[in-house]
Amino acid sequence: MNIIYRVGIVVLLSSAIFACGGKTGNQGDVAFNQGAYDEAVQEYSKDLKYNPKNVVLLYNRGRAHEEQGQLDSALADFEAALQIDPNNFQVLLAISNFHYTQNNYEKAMLFASRAEEISGAPAAASFMKGRAMHQLGYTEDALKAYGNAIQLDKNYAPAYFNRGMLKLALKRKWSACEDFQLAKSLEYGAAEEAILKYCK
Repeated sequence: MNIIYRVGIVVLLSSAIFACGGKTGNQGDVAFNQGAYDEAVQEYSKDLKYNPKNVVLLYNRGRAHEEQGQLDSALADFEAALQIDPNNFQVLLAISNFHYTQNNYEKAMLFASRAEEISGAPAAASFMKGRAMHQLGYTEDALKAYGNAIQLDKNYAPAYFNRGMLKLALKRKWSACEDFQLAKSLEYGAAEEAILKYCK
């Protein structure tokens, strides 16, 4: 995975954190938002003693573990949350992203696909499915998944950018450059670099 794709992942994770974070209004959220992840884990753990089936607390503690590099603990929290709420697309996406970062693209695709099937799932589900398919070499399916993400959210810049990168690999330069321009218009940082490099 190159630097350009990591940029897309950071953007995706940032949106995922704040989609679920802050809903419990506790000290764990405050610590997390300040980057004090060890303290956040402690606070979430305290709250979970009294409310062990709280999916948001489990998810947020998993994210704090993830930020600390404690990946096994993060996955354990995400999986515990999923057992409680099997149709929580935010948790499914967290597990999908976990497997993606471990280069387990089949599992990443599976969990993103499950998230995508849930009513109200965000564009991120299709985007993450597309990323996994892209890595697995399912190019046309990946293009379709990126397109689905864009249909769900016309302003989802990472989907334009990653679709452009895939089109570029498929020798569809003109169409790729169109996607890069769209990503740039949405202020996606890596898009301008790609335009300068590939669209002269």
